[in-house]
Amino acid sequence: MTIGLVLSGGGVRGVAHIGAIKALEENGIFPTHVSGTSAGAIVGALYAAGAEWSEILNFFKSIPLFHAKKYALGKPGFIDTEKFYSDFKRFVPEDDFKVLKKHLFVTATNVEKGTLHIFDSGPLIHPVLASASFPGVFTPVQIGKSYYVDGGVLNNFPIEPLKPLCDSLIGVYVNPLQKLKIADLKHSYNVMERAYKIKAASESIQKFPECDLLIQPDGLTKFGTFSRYGIDAIFELGYAATKKALESNPHFHQR
Repeated sequence: MTIGLVLSGGGVRGVAHIGAIKALEENGIFPTHVSGTSAGAIVGALYAAGAEWSEILNFFKSIPLFHAKKYALGKPGFIDTEKFYSDFKRFVPEDDFKVLKKHLFVTATNVEKGTLHIFDSGPLIHPVLASASFPGVFTPVQIGKSYYVDGGVLNNFPIEPLKPLCDSLIGVYVNPLQKLKIADLKHSYNVMERAYKIKAASESIQKFPECDLLIQPDGLTKFGTFSRYGIDAIFELGYAATKKALESNPHFHQR
């Protein structure tokens, strides 16, 4: 039986994906295929490479997203995405999709052509970095002759690659749309991020019915996209939500 795992984007809230993986495996569910965007691409790549949930959690705790040494110079963005390459190389010494233990799909947006690209072969790390390159914050990533940014710009819940390959689909969505008032949008960046989230949420929700098991952790809206606080709490929310979803659908793993 082939089981597809779809991991949405969501910044640091993507840590909830790790909690979901732990709960799934405790219930004897081991996805064979993974499709991820942004933070979901990072978790998905490490998981497909064979990392245990505890190792993936440690990765998110130990990698400094906003470190002075990562700042970009002469590039369109505050953080130089390329400088995270070595962090991933420690987990995936052979930089190639072919070494993965699970079939992985990673989405990224071609910033020049305005098109979505789904990577599942060739070099691995740059597509993952590109998928997680939030526009305006992280610099675009060059792959071949093109430049790519966050896959969530065009597809924040990429079930499409898995539908023809998998007997069942598990979706983990960690980018909920928070209710707010105009007074909450104090800076131009807040408005940009809000518009981005509205689009991503609208398109993702339409795909939810296609999942055989849908996991949406509650309580994630209080955590900012790039906040480094609350990683353990986010992990637990993902774990608890998955256990609850499985309890509501006890026959899922028997399909």
